[in-house]
Amino acid sequence: MDGGSEFERGGAGPRRRALGDFSADRRVVVLAGMAIVTGTAASGTAWILLTLIGLVTNLAWYGRLDPSLTSLAGAAPGPWMVAIPVIGALIVGALARYGSEKIRGHGIPEAMEAILIGGSRMSPKVAVLKPLSSAVAIGTGGPFGAEGPIIVTGGAVGSLFAQFFHLSAAERKTLLVAGAAAGMTAIFGTPVAAVLLAVEVLLFEWRPRSLVPVTVGAVTAACWRPALFGAGPLFPFADNPALPWWGLPACAALGLACGLISGVLTRALYALEDGFGRLPLHWMWWPALGAVVVGLGGLVEPRALGVGYDVIHDLLSGHMLAGAVATILVVKAVIWLAALSSGTSGGVLAPLLILGGAAGWLIGLVLPGAHGFWALIGMAAMLGGTLPAPLTGVVFAVEVTGDVAALAPLLAATMTAYAVTVLLLKRSILTEKIARRGQHITREYGIDPYDLTRVEAVMTRSVDTLAAAMPLRAAQAAIEAGAHHAYPVVDAAGRPVGLVSRSDALRGTLAERDGNPAADTLGQRVSDADLAIVHPGDVVSHALDVMLSGGQGRLPVTDPTSGRLVGLLTRKDLLQVRATVVRAEAERRAFYRRGRGSQGAGSGA
Repeated sequence: MDGGSEFERGGAGPRRRALGDFSADRRVVVLAGMAIVTGTAASGTAWILLTLIGLVTNLAWYGRLDPSLTSLAGAAPGPWMVAIPVIGALIVGALARYGSEKIRGHGIPEAMEAILIGGSRMSPKVAVLKPLSSAVAIGTGGPFGAEGPIIVTGGAVGSLFAQFFHLSAAERKTLLVAGAAAGMTAIFGTPVAAVLLAVEVLLFEWRPRSLVPVTVGAVTAACWRPALFGAGPLFPFADNPALPWWGLPACAALGLACGLISGVLTRALYALEDGFGRLPLHWMWWPALGAVVVGLGGLVEPRALGVGYDVIHDLLSGHMLAGAVATILVVKAVIWLAALSSGTSGGVLAPLLILGGAAGWLIGLVLPGAHGFWALIGMAAMLGGTLPAPLTGVVFAVEVTGDVAALAPLLAATMTAYAVTVLLLKRSILTEKIARRGQHITREYGIDPYDLTRVEAVMTRSVDTLAAAMPLRAAQAAIEAGAHHAYPVVDAAGRPVGLVSRSDALRGTLAERDGNPAADTLGQRVSDADLAIVHPGDVVSHALDVMLSGGQGRLPVTDPTSGRLVGLLTRKDLLQVRATVVRAEAERRAFYRRGRGSQGAGSGA
């Protein structure tokens, strides 16, 4: 037997890849090309969504056919202020019940769920009904932005495109997320933030195989955006104060406040959702109840309705009074929580920007610099802390305003808000919904320890073997008297030719056959030309693949040159990798201690 693995000889099972920093192959080029198509389609879908929102808004509130986004500040107060949101909510409830229930909510949890447990397959109904229902909900006064719907709609476009080709679930995920990132980029003009959102929220990995195509999709949307929506930042801003020495700590304090507000909003949202769940009504009627609260809030402050991009602009420009900002903060929070918990269709990014901006504006009354600067810091902190996606929050604020000079203050505030929310809440506003459906998600990424560990580090080196030339009776007696469940069978040169187990002996597999003297030795009975083996220098993840492919719970480890047996890898040995990780996380020790116990730098404990 030579030193190569059986998979190299026979061509079956997992192929051993050359070890390196990355696992990407030429498929990434194919996916990048497909991402160009996905990004183009998602950009067109974003244009359709904003056009629909503008049409519904102008038709419902002003009685005119106009596709441009319009502020509801000029909407006349009266009975229609309540009736219009209720009518829109009834339409959304019907679309969800008789179309697809997956259009309910802001959509990002649904995209995450499709990625994790749905094989990254989304239905054509979602691609059609999500933008339609969102346009109706937002256009009739729903306090949402278009970004959540376009993320799930762009994802659905990418998923549908992928389903026309022979792709793996991981490749479909890549195109789904590429569509989502492209949709966000098309609306906000934030390609880098869109890619970071993909990494922090949707991809559940950081690998070239997905990062490159997703970036291609976002950049493709950035190319289309000037033709579809115009060039330049969505909310231009550059009014940065010269902060004193305590300026960055003040930003962190603002982040702390936004993190606490974020925790309150998240808990309140799901408490209200639980309240709706206890109502003796079918869920299709819940959005109408939430819309009553939306309409009443509109009577107090009409600008709290709809997408609210004009409010974001005014917060950054500082052209607002403190009373108006406080009113928008309270009303927007109440109607957003009521509407979103009722299950209507809408997004979370724009409301979080408004809430964070209003909170930052008000706190900025006692801080140096323009109110708009502190509104910007609050927006990023609220967004990054609530999702939670701190890098997305920082870069999003920079790209949407063009204000690169605010990077350090944004980082201080957003990371503080992120720290607060991850310490206060077990799950985020996105993952709590998925957890309530019985799925667990972890948002912490790390290098797989099985990709870092070599087989030689965990294998059993002292191996009891049986000689291939051993008579069957002696072999069976040795197995029955031995302490192990299985034994490698080796030839005269020490090379493994098979594995024999205690169950083989019990089933009579090793029993001598009358009239067949050729089968009197162990090697002649158990010799297996396709025996799965690994080498000491293989990474453990490859050994796991070999185990799964061959259905073996034990793998002989051979010298790659001579083919001689040098160890045995068992499932118990694989647990050592996990044990090492647990020890690294849990064991705490000081190597430099003060007092009499210290014997110098090299004393160990």
